[in-house]
Amino acid sequence: MPATQNELKKLKWNRPDIVIVTGDAYVDHPGFGAAIIGRVLEDRGFRVAIISQPRWDSTDDFTKFGQPRLFFAVTAGNTDSMVSNYTPALKPRKHDSYSPGGKSGKRPDRAVIVYSNRIKEAYPDTPIIIGGIEASLRRFAHYDYWSDSVRKSILADAPADLLVYGMGELQMLEIAERMDKGIAAGDITDIDGTVWKMRIRNWKNGGDALSGDYIQIPSFDEVSSDREKYCDAFSTICREQDPIRGRNIVQRHPKTIIIQNRPMRPLDQQELDHVYELPFTRKEHPSCKEPVPALETVRFSITTHRGCFGSCSFCAIGMHQGRIVSSRSIESILQEARGFTEMREFRGVISGVGGPTANMYSMKCKKWEKSGTCTDKLCLYPEPCHSLDKDSSQMLEMFKKLKEIPGISKVFVGYGIRYDLAAGDREYMYQLCKDHVSGQLLVAPEHYSDNVTSIMRKPERKVFERFADEFEQINRELGKEQYLITYLMSGHPGCTIVDMVNTAEYIRDTGRYTEQVQEFTPTPMTVSTCMYHTGLDPFTKEKMHVPRSRKEKRIQRAMLHYRNPKNRSAVYEGLKQADRLDLIGNAWKCLISRKKRT
Repeated sequence: MPATQNELKKLKWNRPDIVIVTGDAYVDHPGFGAAIIGRVLEDRGFRVAIISQPRWDSTDDFTKFGQPRLFFAVTAGNTDSMVSNYTPALKPRKHDSYSPGGKSGKRPDRAVIVYSNRIKEAYPDTPIIIGGIEASLRRFAHYDYWSDSVRKSILADAPADLLVYGMGELQMLEIAERMDKGIAAGDITDIDGTVWKMRIRNWKNGGDALSGDYIQIPSFDEVSSDREKYCDAFSTICREQDPIRGRNIVQRHPKTIIIQNRPMRPLDQQELDHVYELPFTRKEHPSCKEPVPALETVRFSITTHRGCFGSCSFCAIGMHQGRIVSSRSIESILQEARGFTEMREFRGVISGVGGPTANMYSMKCKKWEKSGTCTDKLCLYPEPCHSLDKDSSQMLEMFKKLKEIPGISKVFVGYGIRYDLAAGDREYMYQLCKDHVSGQLLVAPEHYSDNVTSIMRKPERKVFERFADEFEQINRELGKEQYLITYLMSGHPGCTIVDMVNTAEYIRDTGRYTEQVQEFTPTPMTVSTCMYHTGLDPFTKEKMHVPRSRKEKRIQRAMLHYRNPKNRSAVYEGLKQADRLDLIGNAWKCLISRKKRT
């Protein structure tokens, strides 16, 4: 797709039909959302140009292609701009993986709003469609960690005509085709997977444009002043997040009415295959003068499926991609891999094969097609549902055939796996350890306190232990030295300093010390963020402890790195608060030593 005026001239286009504006560097790879949407629209015959990381202090960069025939499509990029720009401690990040050379400062805070305002300034009459992670997860009134306040729907703040949530291919094609026929963006109100707005006076007159079954949730004014109302709104949004049984949702804002149509259906296998078979170059645009770090980790990886039925409290994938898993055909995956062998840069190693969770490929529930996902239970928590088809044979067949392709020497999982799905599946575990682990396997128990993992909707510690034992046993049989790299989280709602001390003791006793620790960040539209803001479980209204102060967050994180001398004072303070001074001293069980007298 053209990204410069010279490229546009070479194509002899008078102007593009659609201009995509993204906060990421332009990378033509199926792991980058702007590239996928652009290729899908291009494949349908639309002329698509892309503006990546424009300067936002004027309209100059936004006008380089002129006014598009149909609309501008705006995204912050693969991540929310506030997550890209700030650490969990609210300090500016020094590195941005989606920018050339990893340089920070290439995108504004609240990029979707800023970009939309600049476009509206330059072209007041040109429609704007917003989408991507930032728009998708801020589609209703939501708690914003960076301002510590409840913000309005992004569609109420941005001068946009429509919001596309979810993966977006079907919605964007339908919008483009309707507008190509002369239908105004403001008249497009019935496409699944979109959010639109209605004037308050029209709503008061009966909301004539509304069709189908809908439910009204507490208004912006209510959720911004009443935490129980916030929980009510959030739990309803969660419950209706299903393409089969979901209803349209209405939320009143001070100056507009926000209406979400039910989620768009997932792409079927043929459609998903077609998307990933489009002619991606898997390279940065030539205008990038330095490598884009995010590309280097995924350049030769393969997305095998979308969706995740894990439903972890801190994760928003279910609210974006959905809980229903859609898988590509094995032949399509093999075709993508064969394409790698024709690329000069390929060294024979496929670095990752999977999706949001590596080992959900081809898994499904018999109820999904007719009834959608369940409202009264989860697929994996507290234990895998008996209705879930957890057969891994298709996954193993895919791995076997990938290894047989001439020119491919190694096929690694790369992505994290759900250990509660893998534990007990002897054949999968054996093949995984034998051929598809590069020496280290990434897993995310997140915590070793059952009190905390229960709130996270993650398996109990004994499930992780069973998986770890099986992993170690199989590697011994194979004569391999391979290790688990565990990811842990501190500061999650419901987690106390006592929980962190107990976890530190478990790490001490089992030797599972890890550097891979992240501090919980309340990102929009997760269950955990609702808990953080309200101090309540949104589904039961049960109160819980929430680590809010910078001091407590620092103590909690330090507990997981108790060996680091720089953390000694924070660990000491935590042990003191937990009344565990017995863990200070020179005995084997102690986490830190006593200070030497001088």
